[in-house]
Amino acid sequence: MRRLVREQFLPLTLDQAWDFFATPKNLNLVTPDDLVFEIVSEVPDKMYEGLIITYRIKPMLNIPVKWVTEITHIRDKAFFVDEQRMGPYNIWHHEHHFKSVEGGVLMTDILHYDIGKWVFGWIAGQLFVHKKVQEIFDFRYKALEKYFAKPA
Repeated sequence: MRRLVREQFLPLTLDQAWDFFATPKNLNLVTPDDLVFEIVSEVPDKMYEGLIITYRIKPMLNIPVKWVTEITHIRDKAFFVDEQRMGPYNIWHHEHHFKSVEGGVLMTDILHYDIGKWVFGWIAGQLFVHKKVQEIFDFRYKALEKYFAKPA
């Protein structure tokens, strides 16, 4: 099991941050283009506990993979959790935390994921999966900085 923790300061109010991240369609704005990420299920304007979202992604070699996640926990303007129900990972548990701080919001992502214990999973992890997960969160960090940059 791998664990990734990322923190980022956003110059927003807690309401603005929550409105952005609680809108499933905004996930496209913070996902690298090379994943060819597409939401294929109907999604509401705002998420809710129990929401199932189906995506099509192409994480490697342009091979399409169906990915299904569920929003399993929500505490309004504090955190939410998405968990994979079907897809490329054995386990995907992603917590999104939001805390109001001076001048904005501190957002913390806590991701636990596992690609499986079989030999091909281990090899895939070593060759590209762990690096790809890091790259996705690096991209997300930069995209959010750019998207929410205060005008000079």
